[in-house]
Amino acid sequence: MKKKRGTSVGRSLTAGSLDAMHDAGVDLSAHMDVAGAKRPGRDVQRVNVDFPVALLLEIDRQARRLGVTRQAFIKIRIADSLQRS
Repeated sequence: MKKKRGTSVGRSLTAGSLDAMHDAGVDLSAHMDVAGAKRPGRDVQRVNVDFPVALLLEIDRQARRLGVTRQAFIKIRIADSLQRS
């Protein structure tokens, strides 16, 4: 039995053919391996920081006011502070 020739997940495509498929609006998700995909500059490293209880209470109050988690509030405030400097 002859194999059908056509686009399959296991078949390599050239950059030019992928560009042409993209320009034609073809769904390219079958040709992507997203299992090992990473976003550059988004690596995470966990840190531990000790805060006074009174500061944590104020952080929690402000986080609730904004409707975000404590962690998100701390990240937002640090990012804002770094952008200003």
